Order: sequence, then C-alpha cells, then structure tokens
Amino acid sequence: MQKHPIKHILVIRLSAMGDVAMTVPVLERFIETYPEIRITVLTRAFFTPIFSELRNVSVVAADVKGKHKGVVGLYRLFLELKKLNIDAVADLHNVLRSNILKRFFAFSGIKVFQIDKGRAEKKALTRIKNKDFKPLKTTHQRYADVFKYLGFPIDLSITVKRERIKLTPQISEILPETGQKWIGIAPFAQHQGKIYPLERIEEVIAALDKESRFQLLLFGGGKKEKDILNNLGQKYKNAVSIAGKLRFSEELKLIANLDMMVSMDSGNAHLAAMFGVPTITIWGVTHPYAGFMPFGQPLSNAVLPDLVTYDQIPTSIYGNKVPEGYEKVMYSITAEQVLQKIYTIEKNT
Repeated sequence: MQKHPIKHILVIRLSAMGDVAMTVPVLERFIETYPEIRITVLTRAFFTPIFSELRNVSVVAADVKGKHKGVVGLYRLFLELKKLNIDAVADLHNVLRSNILKRFFAFSGIKVFQIDKGRAEKKALTRIKNKDFKPLKTTHQRYADVFKYLGFPIDLSITVKRERIKLTPQISEILPETGQKWIGIAPFAQHQGKIYPLERIEEVIAALDKESRFQLLLFGGGKKEKDILNNLGQKYKNAVSIAGKLRFSEELKLIANLDMMVSMDSGNAHLAAMFGVPTITIWGVTHPYAGFMPFGQPLSNAVLPDLVTYDQIPTSIYGNKVPEGYEKVMYSITAEQVLQKIYTIEKNT
C-alpha cells in the first residue's frame, strides 16, 4: 500500500525560551521552501506568541504540570494530537517527555525523527583535559537536519522578507516616539556564569545615556531583576525598564522594533535575532562554538572574555559549571569593549 505524502508535521520543542526561539528562523525557511506543508508546534502555552508571525503554523500548548503530566498525561496529549491528522513528527527537543510521545506516535505508524544534540562533541568541547576546542554544528542546523531526515531539506541561508511589526498602544504609552535609536539591554541569564557584572553593565548604560540619540530599553523578569532594572530606569534619563510592564506578546513586538539588542548568552538574544535585529552577545564560561550563537549574527558580534587567562572556556554548555578561579571571568570584559561593539554595529547598520 502506497504511503500518503507528508502534509502535516508536528514539531516538538517544549523549553527553554531561547531554544524555542531558535526554532523560528528554521521554521521560516521551511515555510518559504514548502508552503504547502502545515506545521503544528507543541510547546508550552507561554511561548505561543513566539510563533504568532509565522503563516501555516499553529500551536498546541502542552500542560506538562497539569493534564499532560506523567505517562498517562502524555498519552492523553498524544490522543489529542492524533486527532489533528499528523503525518510526521520532528522532535527538536529529545528529552524524556518527547521520547515517550515518540513511542506513542511510532507505535501508531507515524514517522518520527529526533534532533541529534551532539552530546559527545559537546562533552569534548567542555572537558578540562584534552579539550577539543572547535566550532560545532549550530543548533539551528541541528533543527534543520531533523526536517532533512523527514525528506524536507532546508537552506538556512535563504533570506526571508520581514514586515515591520506594528506597536501596540500599550507600548507607545511606555515609549512615546522620540526619534531616538532603540537599544535593548538584557543583562541577566539563568546561570551566574553567563551574567555580566551589574557594575559593568551600568557603566555601559551610563555611557550610552549621555548619547542623546539612544533610548535604552531594559529587559528582564523576576522580582529581583525587576527591582534592579527599575532602579536603573529611574537613575538614567534615557533608560526605561520594560520588566513587568508588558505582556509577553507585546514585549516581542517591541523587541522586533529594536535597532539593536545587547544580551547575555540567553533567551533575549535569540528572541531579538529571530526578528533579524542586530544582536550583541556577552559571553562568560560558555562559548559560541557550542552552537548557540543567535541566528544570522556574525561571530564578531560576540564579546568574549580573556580566553588566554581563562583557557578552560567553555566550561559547560549552559553556564552552570564555574570552575574555581573562574568566578570573575566576566570582569575580563571591559565596558569599553562592549561600547565599541555597539558603536561599530551602529555605524554599519
């Protein structure tokens, strides 16, 4: 019996925010190449707005802490998804939950391919002794490879035309039009090993604040971060804290309209890059060679610490392992280095 052609693909990527955002440029290029194919993304409800600008893409929210919790909950989720007439599954996550779903789909005769995370290569890159220090395949390419295995090769060099996203009245109320260039600054990350010291980022903010042509938009979440950003926003006349003032969907629209983003190796960098915003990343104990450079950004946009003094970098993929003596690695990056990168990109864009 001849198999039906694939017309509807389920894409699984449940977390984290940066990894979810990295799927967007890949899906954009998939849609440009295969406009007749439907995509359903399985992710967490909070991340739904990330996909709002993609045509032919719908989102199903996984309630992994509620009705989809555990094996029974995942089977319930599988039954819900099966009603959508899924022809194939692209698992871009490859964790326990997606592996359980994979088995359910495979048993029902639906083709499933999973991402190869390159764990052995990443282990070699981050080990202390006999480190194999070389650039690995990017996460975006690893995502694209999954579609290739399904029979849909994607060229990530394809340029996708983007329409400017209209700002909402809520954004305009917080940021009235002044003619200034908007620079987003996201000074936080999940792990301490990836966070630029607050006093250094404030040096950057203070210097840019003196430039009347810049409006500095400060991004972050969580009470402690909000308090810090609110204090900075009150201290500098051209700085505004965005933390807690907008819904996530509105925050994305604002990020899409930035002239530049300055971020750690964190989710905000990938959110900006998915809109094609020039993005500067500041790196600590992680390194772009692990494959997490924001999409479409040249390596020259990465500000790296002193790799001679701190020659064990990268010490981990996610920044959660900081060896003794590496606690102040970020201090080897001066505020002037970050500022020069900002001015260079401003000049060239």
